[in-house]
Amino acid sequence: MKQTSSQLFQQARKVIPGGVNSPVRAFGSVGLEPLYIRRGRGSKIYDVEGREYIDYVCSWGPLILGHAHPRLVAALAEAAALGTSFGATTPIEPVFAELITSVYPSIQMVRMVNSGTEATMSAVRLARGFTGRAKLIKFEGCYHGHGDSFLIKAGSGVLTLGIPGSPGVTEGTARDTLVARFNDLESVKALLRASRGEVAALIVEPVMGNVGVIPPAEGFLAGLRELCSEEKVVLIFDEVITGFRVALGGAQELYGVRPDLTCLGKIIGGGLPVGAFGGRREIMEMLAPLGPVYQAGTLSGNPLALAMGYETVRILREEAVYDRLESLSAMLEEGFRQSFRKLSRSCRINRVGSMLSLFFTDREVGDFASAMSCDQGAFRDYFRRMLEQGIYLAPSAFEAVFVSAAHDEADIRRTVTAAESAARR
Repeated sequence: MKQTSSQLFQQARKVIPGGVNSPVRAFGSVGLEPLYIRRGRGSKIYDVEGREYIDYVCSWGPLILGHAHPRLVAALAEAAALGTSFGATTPIEPVFAELITSVYPSIQMVRMVNSGTEATMSAVRLARGFTGRAKLIKFEGCYHGHGDSFLIKAGSGVLTLGIPGSPGVTEGTARDTLVARFNDLESVKALLRASRGEVAALIVEPVMGNVGVIPPAEGFLAGLRELCSEEKVVLIFDEVITGFRVALGGAQELYGVRPDLTCLGKIIGGGLPVGAFGGRREIMEMLAPLGPVYQAGTLSGNPLALAMGYETVRILREEAVYDRLESLSAMLEEGFRQSFRKLSRSCRINRVGSMLSLFFTDREVGDFASAMSCDQGAFRDYFRRMLEQGIYLAPSAFEAVFVSAAHDEADIRRTVTAAESAARR
């Protein structure tokens, strides 16, 4: 007999902390038990009880082409038939590296890792090794994975669970981590003045995606570039979410600002675990075995993940995917706006390309503080009403809605109809 999601969750809680392998999956902030998903196809997912949902989580962003895309399934099968892992270099590694460097002019050399967290942690260590400095500037609400420095005033699951930081982060790490306000250049200038000559790197999500979607104000990213150049600070763009998502060349293409180092993940694995960091040659050559900064990984450059990522990027380059994504995303955004406007409900919608967020507030949302002032209870109720109608949003007020190329206008119309009903209650 098949088990229900509830039965599986009770079983999991006995052997997995909280019953989940990543905290936001627990559905705690929306007052529900998690769904257990059996399969996905195109824009839809199906739980273990057979219910269908239009999926706007897309595995938290990687599935820009939707679930089980035929070319990706074929690429994975072909790679797996040759062997799953060798602990040695494989032919696809330089080919995929060349593809990434051809799309991102700021990336002259790239190192593959296994997750976005590994990419950001490694990039910061490399920046410290390159500069000989210790301190790091990050921004309130930006989430860069679960590395110690990144959990100080982080976004995403940390906010969803109401955790201000994390036990296990040492006082020394906290002292070396300086926190600025997103879209506030003056806050960055103040930190640089107070720690002149001590800051190794500044890391930023060029579009915030883990406290909801918050775009950079005009001139903000260019201002960061100028300040980092003046102070000889390594500018790191965390494009784990935005890379290949908001444009083929990520946010740096969209806004015309080149960082020194870029962190990638999610889409470049096509749904398999992967990450990468890359940038200026003189910095990347500090990595072992060329230089003294050590970084390694048994499964880094795994041939299955790279086969999926390589095929994904090829499809994104060959087909008019971004035109389709923009059209569908604009249609969804306008549908959401209309559904709230009809009922005079207070909701702000931020969108950049195929990622958007709903903020239950009557204020503009442009930074961490304004995002935190939103009505999380209203989101919880809205999420539950949408789920009842077969619309799967992220179970957190601090995550993005992701549109994939597998969605179609029928999906959008069905979602907007559900949105009107959910907003009415």
